[in-house]
Amino acid sequence: MSIFSKTTSDLGKIRFAKSSRDEFVTTLRKRVNAYFKENNISKHANLHMVIKTISILLIYFVPYGLILSGVTSNIWIHLALWAIMGFGMAGLGMSVMHDAVHGAYSKSPFWNKMLGSTIFFIGGAVSNWKLQHNEMHHSFTNIHGYDHDIDAGPILRISPHDKLFSFHRFQYIYAWGFYSLMTLYWATGKDFAQSFQYKAMGVIKSKERFRKLMFEVVTSKLFYFAYIVALPIIFAPVAWWVSVIGFIVMHMIAGLILSCVFQLAHVMNETEFPLPDDSGSIENSWAIHQLFTTVNFSKNSKIMSWFVGGLNYQIEHHLFPNICHVHYKDISDIVKRTAAEFGLPYHTEKNFVVALRNHASMLKSLGRA
Repeated sequence: MSIFSKTTSDLGKIRFAKSSRDEFVTTLRKRVNAYFKENNISKHANLHMVIKTISILLIYFVPYGLILSGVTSNIWIHLALWAIMGFGMAGLGMSVMHDAVHGAYSKSPFWNKMLGSTIFFIGGAVSNWKLQHNEMHHSFTNIHGYDHDIDAGPILRISPHDKLFSFHRFQYIYAWGFYSLMTLYWATGKDFAQSFQYKAMGVIKSKERFRKLMFEVVTSKLFYFAYIVALPIIFAPVAWWVSVIGFIVMHMIAGLILSCVFQLAHVMNETEFPLPDDSGSIENSWAIHQLFTTVNFSKNSKIMSWFVGGLNYQIEHHLFPNICHVHYKDISDIVKRTAAEFGLPYHTEKNFVVALRNHASMLKSLGRA
C-alpha cells in the first residue's frame, strides 16, 4: 500500500491512544522547559549555530564559486569540487534548512523562512517538504501507508507491512545504490509527483493552493537547474560533460548521506512499525509512539552531531522539533532518564558504523520475511 492511496478522511481517522503513561510527556516537557529557564538560554539557535551555518554555506558555495571562476581547468579538481559540494549539500539540508523549516532555528518567522528557503539551492520545494516531512512523517512516524519516509515503492521493502518480492532478498546489497539517487530524484521528479498525489489525497484541497504549490515547484526547479547546471556548463573552463558528471557525483554523495542518516533513525531492528486498528487507533500516545519508532546513534561524537544537524539525536528531534538541534545533547539525558522512570524504551546505537550494520541487518531481514 502506498501513502498516496490515503485520503484526508483516512488521515483524520488516526488516533493516538491515551494511557496512564500520558504523564510521561507532561513530566518530560516540564523538565525540558525548566532546563532552558533555569539556564536562561533560548530554545533557538545560539552563536555556535550561527558559526556552523556560515561554515556549511561556505562548504557548499565556495567550491561552486571556484568551479565557475576558471581558476583551474583540471577535470579531477573540478570533480573533487563537486564532491565537496555533495557534503555541503547534505550538511545544508540537515543542519540549516531542516531546523528552519521546523521553525526551530529562530524565534523570528522571517529568519526561519529565509533559512528554510535554502532548500531551493539544493533542489527541493519547501511547501512539499513541509507536507511530507513536518506533517506526514512527524505525525505518523513508521505507520505504513501514512509515513512517506518508509514508502520506497516496490524496489525497496523498508516496512514489514510492504509486499514482499523475491528480489528483496538482495536489497541489503543494492539499497545503497538507490539511496544515492534519492536527492537526484528529489531535484527532478519527486516534487512534481507529490504535488499531484497530495492533491489526489485531498491534503491540498483548494485549487488556489495547488496552483501556488505548482508555481513554487516549477519556478524552484527552473532556478535550481539554471544555477547548478546551466551556469557551470556555460562558465566552467571544462567540457560540458564534466559539469554534468560533477552534478551527478554531488547528488550521489548527498543522497547516500541523507538516506543513511534518515534510515538509521527509523528502519532498525529495535524500531516498531505499528498499524492502526479498524477504528484508526494506534496503541500508544503520540509521544510514546515516537520512542518505539525512533533510534539515536553516535551520541558521543561531536563531529557527527555537528555535520548531521543533531539528527543522530532523532528521539529528541521527534519529541521536540521546535527546539534547535544544538540543544539536543543537553536535553538527551533528561529524555533518557524520564523514559526510564516510566518504563519506556530509549533506543540508541553506539556509533555510526554499528548503526549502519543494524540497518543493513534490518534490510536483510525485511527481504526474507
